[in-house]
Amino acid sequence: MKKQKTPANNKLPLGPTGRQLVVLRPGAVTTHVKALRDRIGIKAASSADFDEAAVNEAKLGDADGLIFEQLGVAVVDADKDQIKALNIAVADESNPILSIEPEEYVIPFCDGSHDQSQTNGPALLTASGEAYFRGYADALRALSENLLRGGAGAMTAAEVGIAATFSDTATLTWGLQATKADKSRCTGRGIRVAIIDTGLDLKHPDFFGRSIQSASFVPGVPSAQDGHGHGTHCTGTSCGPKVPPATGNARRYGIAGDATILIGKVLSDQGSGQDGWILAGINWAIQNQATIISMSLGSPVAVGGTFKAAYEQAALAALNKNCLIIAAAGNSGQDPNYYPVGSPANCPSIIAVAAVDNNLHRAPFSCIGVNPNGGEVNIAGPGVNVYSSYKMPTRYAMLSGTSMATPHVSGCAALWAQWTGLRGKALWLKLTGTAQNIGLPAQQVGSGLVQAPSCGKGIIPHIPHIPLPIPQPHLPPPPIPGPDPGPLLPGPREG
Repeated sequence: MKKQKTPANNKLPLGPTGRQLVVLRPGAVTTHVKALRDRIGIKAASSADFDEAAVNEAKLGDADGLIFEQLGVAVVDADKDQIKALNIAVADESNPILSIEPEEYVIPFCDGSHDQSQTNGPALLTASGEAYFRGYADALRALSENLLRGGAGAMTAAEVGIAATFSDTATLTWGLQATKADKSRCTGRGIRVAIIDTGLDLKHPDFFGRSIQSASFVPGVPSAQDGHGHGTHCTGTSCGPKVPPATGNARRYGIAGDATILIGKVLSDQGSGQDGWILAGINWAIQNQATIISMSLGSPVAVGGTFKAAYEQAALAALNKNCLIIAAAGNSGQDPNYYPVGSPANCPSIIAVAAVDNNLHRAPFSCIGVNPNGGEVNIAGPGVNVYSSYKMPTRYAMLSGTSMATPHVSGCAALWAQWTGLRGKALWLKLTGTAQNIGLPAQQVGSGLVQAPSCGKGIIPHIPHIPLPIPQPHLPPPPIPGPDPGPLLPGPREG
């Protein structure tokens, strides 16, 4: 496959990469490879060609595309004629190609982690299309503002009987207290949690002796070693140790301290990545029997925007393989154009996580559930001034973002999975069904603040998963008639 050019400052641009994401109908990989070659002229390789599906794009040789076997999705380099042929094939039900959409760059959803100068790009809408969408956007904004002011039956914290403020102590972070993870007897033992991010500092002393499996999906980067710090922070919250090594500050910050950790490095040490790298990480995690996939990354979505079919296909494949994807809602909550839940959290089959502060108020940056068809917020987690592990020699750091809220949910999900034996959609329903009402509208926090199980009566053994029939993916609705709005680019709040 063609290598993406990296600028001199090592920052990838934002927006489309020039490659295409192709969703394939259920069928054998050999059939898909043949169809892409014979009908489109694209030579594709398969993730099955790599040990444990640890795909390395640098070793694809002259292949123009890569099929992720577990997902039924491909990423391809295609010229104009091939893109035209792909679009024609979508309309032919005898063809295994179900949809095509542009691949885009992605970033971590952590405040301050991306150079904002990289967000400049073409206008969101053409001049003729802007007026068409303005009325729709204004109506959605007015509705959400009414709810955010406490309308539609929202209650105060006092009315629902919850603590007004949490604070870090010498032994516990405020997030573990708020989610009651500190009181849980479960540890995540036997649960495989995949963190798809910038990697993990594999030499971090807090993770010595842990069961860790890792792979890098960033071309030219052979190791999942985290040179950024974001992935190490997220891993710490979800799966950090129950008793940190004595360092003069033995504050507990991790939830599922005995979980098996799968580290998929899909973002570079500069904090940038591509849809294809993320999909490769998801494919690898499913192949390696992850119970939970935690993703604190993505790209913003405009008012009225929709989800990507490739991510929805991946999420459905995960659910059918006993795996639940949990993703950050995004940090554009104050942007007038990009405050809806971002991608890929806006998929119907992915849990979208919002962020709250230690007063259990919505974090101002946290995206809001205003778009239909999967664009709602499902649950919330602690996401402001979160203390966790960080790359050495810093070792620990406090960060804010929906990135930080997401591993709180993923860690609690691991405890629930251990305690109940639930998997996939049943685990989703348990998470949202046990969340604490914190008196905020569902648009802001979904069902409420995630809570850990007490696990006070012993651990229920794992319940074998019975595979479901492979469902047809939920494709985004057809575009609204009118001028082409052009690519959706991140707004200035993203980082």
